[in-house]
Amino acid sequence: MTQVCAQVSPFCRLTLLLLAVAVTGCTSLNDSSAVPNPASQQTLDKAIEQYIRAHPEVIEQSLQELETKRETAERARQKVALANRQKELLHDASSPVSGNPNGQVTLIEFFDYRCGFCKRAAGAVTQLQKEDPSVRVVYKDFPILGEPSELAAKAALSANAQGKHQAFHEALLATKNEMTRDELLRVAGEVGLDAKRLDTDMANPEWQTVIDRNRALARELGISGTPGFIVGTELVPGALDVKGLKDLIARVKDGK
Repeated sequence: MTQVCAQVSPFCRLTLLLLAVAVTGCTSLNDSSAVPNPASQQTLDKAIEQYIRAHPEVIEQSLQELETKRETAERARQKVALANRQKELLHDASSPVSGNPNGQVTLIEFFDYRCGFCKRAAGAVTQLQKEDPSVRVVYKDFPILGEPSELAAKAALSANAQGKHQAFHEALLATKNEMTRDELLRVAGEVGLDAKRLDTDMANPEWQTVIDRNRALARELGISGTPGFIVGTELVPGALDVKGLKDLIARVKDGK
């Protein structure tokens, strides 16, 4: 006989009580004359209420178990989505690439130029590329913090068209100034971009298409904030230091 609960916790006792209610509260389906007994139902309702009052922790426990089940289901769904979208993640020609273009492992980052956590993680991503020549990095512009973020993303995509994305990318994440057009053009000039051309290219409608495509991809993958790092079919939200990035890569390489 299979045991449902190894240890009869308050939550399990409540479950058994509810099962007992279900069994004793049902009459034979063949008995068409059977009618509910209000007094009996009230007694059962009171017993359940008294039990919950005596063991309020069962409510919290049940909610925690429900949340755990939801998280497990979401992770499984996310793994499938990541596996199905490898082409878009790895080989979208519109996504800027840095590091080793032929690297053995690809790190994908969804980010926003105004995101404080993205700024915090920027140095780690740069350091990782210097320390590990096998890493290829793909940047997914995912502006979620308003119009200035979107403008910065379009400027970065324009910088990529000039072949100087990485320098511009690092400079934007390092600046503490607001992402106004003047600031974007100032940074562009500092890193050797053609600022006048960049100013014109920022209006390219293709960039909005790229951003919208990244947003749709993020939504499908369950990414709602920035930064979000992906290696293989593993996604880790939040800022990571160099060790965290290396650990992520190692886990995927080891198949853990």
